[in-house]
Amino acid sequence: MDGRTAMKIKSAGLILFFASGLFTLVSCKKEEPKPEFSTYSISEFLSTVNFRGASFSPDRTKILVSSDKSGIYNAYHIPATGGDPVPLTASTTDAVFAISYFPEDERVLLYSDKGGNELTHLYVRELDSTLKDITPGENLKAFFIGFAQDNRSFFIAHNQRDARFFDVYELDTKTYQPKLIYKNTDGLEIAAISPDKRFLALMKTESTSDHSIFLFDTKAQTIKNLTPHEGDVANFPQTFSPDGKELYYLTNQDNEFLYLVRQNLETGTIKVVEKAPWDVEYAYFSKKGKFLVVGINNDARTELKIYETATMLQTLLPKLDNAEIKSVVFSEDESQIAFYASGGKNPNDLFVFNLKGGNPIQLTRSLAPPINPDDLVVGEVVRFSSFDSTQIPGILYKPVKASAENKVPALVWVHGGPGGQSRLGYSALIQYLVNHGYAVYAINNRGSSGYGKTFFKADDRDHGNGDLKDCVESKKMLSATGWIDPDKIGIIGGSYGGYMVLAALTFQPQEFAAGVNLFGVSNWVRTLANTPAYWESFKKALEKEMGSLKDEPYLKSISPLFHADKIVKPLMVLQGANDPRVLKVESDEIVAAAKKNGVPVDYLVFEDEGHGFIKKENQEKGYEAILKFLDLHLKGK
Repeated sequence: MDGRTAMKIKSAGLILFFASGLFTLVSCKKEEPKPEFSTYSISEFLSTVNFRGASFSPDRTKILVSSDKSGIYNAYHIPATGGDPVPLTASTTDAVFAISYFPEDERVLLYSDKGGNELTHLYVRELDSTLKDITPGENLKAFFIGFAQDNRSFFIAHNQRDARFFDVYELDTKTYQPKLIYKNTDGLEIAAISPDKRFLALMKTESTSDHSIFLFDTKAQTIKNLTPHEGDVANFPQTFSPDGKELYYLTNQDNEFLYLVRQNLETGTIKVVEKAPWDVEYAYFSKKGKFLVVGINNDARTELKIYETATMLQTLLPKLDNAEIKSVVFSEDESQIAFYASGGKNPNDLFVFNLKGGNPIQLTRSLAPPINPDDLVVGEVVRFSSFDSTQIPGILYKPVKASAENKVPALVWVHGGPGGQSRLGYSALIQYLVNHGYAVYAINNRGSSGYGKTFFKADDRDHGNGDLKDCVESKKMLSATGWIDPDKIGIIGGSYGGYMVLAALTFQPQEFAAGVNLFGVSNWVRTLANTPAYWESFKKALEKEMGSLKDEPYLKSISPLFHADKIVKPLMVLQGANDPRVLKVESDEIVAAAKKNGVPVDYLVFEDEGHGFIKKENQEKGYEAILKFLDLHLKGK
């Protein structure tokens, strides 16, 4: 159920530092050797400062980012030559996320919702630091599309006219006055606008595996299907060529994986641009079109390529040890890029790199100073043969001290979706659990994206069955490692992964020793009947995959709530009160039903969160509670 500096030492680190220094001064004993391995509290893990997003200021001296440095996400700028983040907003209640600088001055575009309700509004931080809501209104949801090529206007979409559909507007950069350029009456989704503003690339979703691309001509006021086809074919519009004559899009027409093509809008001629034995994830141009960026989902990690558009020769990216570059942002003059890089032991850090040469400048060092990266672990892609011989991939995290002599408990970690994917990289919660002695296997069960369309469709109308059996079968692989205790394997997941936790405890009640459900669906009848209005374009696709409301008996058969009397293992549930996707009542009712069985149940509700927990205060409370629950019911502490 899921639709992209130097850091000051925290107080805990200061206490550790000065206590150690004091001991050295007053003691004559020989300094004790450093322990081979340290464990860290959740507050230490969460003292890591997270950064996301990047936008160059017009003069290229600053990078706009979002950060949870204060405990709640706000907008900051960081000097492009290095330095401390400078706050631009100071919200203490709702997360505020930066989008972009304006092209010709240092006004800033932002977005925010209320308590995680996902009804995002767009704001401008004016040059005098005041904030202006440019999408006022009740119960609307808005998002930013991009600036026009001439920098005199920008494009947004919102659903104020009709809660089900997003209309597209062009706003003047000076007055913010909106002009309607596309009235959406068919549930199409905006994806790209041509540089000359004439064409809009729109997408129609028939199912999670079948998408068509439509071209709307704002001049002629006509629309046509660019990708007519039979059967299920995924087509995802990406961007227009710099001259506006071609549309670049992803397709899996006659192929197992998505590949990148460009189609001439006048002749209809299609040419392949990038093809790989994996899904091409995305493609976009730098502002003036000098560079084309292509991302490939190479076995749960991003393989990034930058081409010079004129020659299609690849531009070399900087080499970073044990780190993956996932996307890049160009300066307006296309001379520099900003990018995030991360590895298994380090969260995202921001870099700036001059494309003419030299070394990248690292602007952030996100990992909390008290944490030694050597105490963390890097995930390894591990596959196993499931019940029907299907090869199932996943990412295995082995605790440092796990061995045949010191067997550890394990968790099968199920991602969100349906159709998500666990990726290689850093996760604070996973590292926290592994650091405290739990193996984690982030399974990419059938139905996950990234492994071809056959694998992606393999769980359609089979949820809580084949995908769940994959989770159960993974226990054999985990036991075969020799360093995991086969009697102490639990299951954990969020959103759709939370549903899988509940499905495991109801449909396979003896298989997992405990379950941790983060905002997971318990009743598909209610969830499908209460999807947000703005999911209209996706609702039909969701029903095709999960089951139609017309087939209530089937939906009840896969809904854990109606089988909750089977729950016999300990259950923990975490829920945001403002979640618009998985309503709080989903968790309330499954908790009440499990308690009737006399099963140990822990339940945490966060009143100021939605679908996922953004605020560090809530993360700390929730993640610490998860560890205590697991220590009691898996380790037996």
